[in-house]
Amino acid sequence: MMSRAALGIASSTRSTLPKHEALIKRGVLTHFGSRARLVEHFDQVPIANEKLLEYKDGSDERKELESSLQNILTTVKYVPIVIDGEELAVHGMEWKEQILPYNFKRQVARYCHASRTMLNMAIKKTVEVQKSWDTTQLSNRMYIWNKAADLIATKYRSDIVAATMLGQGKTLRQAETDVAELVDLLRMSPVFLRDVANYEPFNDCPDSQQNYMRLRGLTGFVAAISPFNYTSIAANLALTPALMGNAVMWKPSDSAILSNWYVFQAMRDAGLPDGVVNFIPCEETTFASVVTQDSMLAGIHFTGTSGVLKVLWKLVANNINCYQNYPRLVGDTGGKNFHFVHSSADPETAVACTIRAAFEYAGQNCSSCSMLYVPASLWESKIKKPLLEISSKLFVSKATYCNCFYSALINKRAYNRIYMWLRYIERNRNCELLTGGRGSRTRGYFVDPTIVRVYNLDDQICKDELLGPILCVYVYPDNQLAETMAKVAQINHGLIGSVFASDGAFIDEAYRVFKHNVGNLNVNDKSTGAMVAKQPFGAGHMTGTSEKLGSPHSLIRWTSPQLIKESFKPHVNVYYPYMGISEDKSTYKLPQAETTDGSQMARNVTETATKF
Repeated sequence: MMSRAALGIASSTRSTLPKHEALIKRGVLTHFGSRARLVEHFDQVPIANEKLLEYKDGSDERKELESSLQNILTTVKYVPIVIDGEELAVHGMEWKEQILPYNFKRQVARYCHASRTMLNMAIKKTVEVQKSWDTTQLSNRMYIWNKAADLIATKYRSDIVAATMLGQGKTLRQAETDVAELVDLLRMSPVFLRDVANYEPFNDCPDSQQNYMRLRGLTGFVAAISPFNYTSIAANLALTPALMGNAVMWKPSDSAILSNWYVFQAMRDAGLPDGVVNFIPCEETTFASVVTQDSMLAGIHFTGTSGVLKVLWKLVANNINCYQNYPRLVGDTGGKNFHFVHSSADPETAVACTIRAAFEYAGQNCSSCSMLYVPASLWESKIKKPLLEISSKLFVSKATYCNCFYSALINKRAYNRIYMWLRYIERNRNCELLTGGRGSRTRGYFVDPTIVRVYNLDDQICKDELLGPILCVYVYPDNQLAETMAKVAQINHGLIGSVFASDGAFIDEAYRVFKHNVGNLNVNDKSTGAMVAKQPFGAGHMTGTSEKLGSPHSLIRWTSPQLIKESFKPHVNVYYPYMGISEDKSTYKLPQAETTDGSQMARNVTETATKF
């Protein structure tokens, strides 16, 4: 049976989203007589994904974007630390710089890292604010989220797109898609919250009792540690817990400060109370150390690498005895995503989808494809030539150029890591470089689209997440299809896997074999491009906790529901009927004491059995 949210998605046939007034239409507040409101129920409404703007030459959105790009490039933005609505003075602190990845001599923002003293102060403020925020009606929270979505879709759109292009090195299409996803998350999360709030415990005796489930935030504070590669996901890490009644300390990535700041400003503009989300740039290890040592830690919301998630998990485990909660750890880390091509596949589709999945945003998406499996019957004849020819001609340059397919890697650390992989490929006899393999950091952190054929699936490059523009190709013998699929299921644990085929029997087998190693499985489509509500994503194993971002499931981890039972006909009896003891106080007699050998109980049982 479809959930209410899924039914709403399926029934939506329009591209225009309902306004926030409609989203809270006919919200029902359940009362307990004259007591405080405890439970809210809502009607469901159709939803749809935000429409991407086209930015045609001369269009209004093109002009607005050009203006935003120019403003950011000519004026360095000073981004403050914000705790409980106060923009803290940073006199005497060291200024950091967010640079353009494709031109590291240009700055787009300056900011400071919070100190341990600031973090401890922020924790106290956040815990205090959570108590009042948790009492805010769900309908009021929904209103704020939908107003923010409207603001980001209009007033803030060009600034956030421009900041994402410049500060994070995304092309126009990638940045616009990112911001549209952010709008989707802000608009649809309240709808998902409706689905969660509308759950009612089983009530089969309405005349004698009523059961209610009310949603509560987690006691304490939530720490959100966000990545550089998605403005939408960065904001969602902080805002999903907040929507559910939590107060959040948001540590943005140093490489995404400006775009994240604009989102934070939009939320304040929409009416988010001070202190519900605190904007705290900070050095990674300092932030992790302070928040995991505080007894009021309620949860950590994280997207990044598996290594960092493991460190956070260990820090929490080491301090488990000091917490007032069992902190909830929610994380996604990407993993080794793959495309698996069957001999029945359309080669043109497989090639086009693989190039996009492997090289858009320089392979830095958490769903980027880094392994391609091709049958020998198609490799030489249908796939190798177009794959290499098209990839080698991709234009890699400044993110602001409209004909740029992808731009530079995010920072020096990312470049050095990918450069080490290129040297590894060059010296590895299990690898054959087919195209690319070069990098340059003269002005920015550029790496050519690189395709390498691998001959041993036990090689480390076939297992590790690369997060760069490197695609590994493994050509398997057609008669070893089953063995190759089994190996893929063993070594490639990722967020998304894609299979390309027209053979129904193979597709059914892929559903079976790839059931557990990937969180999402696509058929005849690329691994990237999942849309909110349509393809909720999140993986298990060592690639994440699989909360399925873009669905009601992602909200549930951030609430601590309370069950309320109210009896209208409470019982007054002490004894159960089978005990044979009268409740009449005037004739009440104590039962005869049991003898040590149990003979009295035996007689009572015998007498009872005789009566039955």
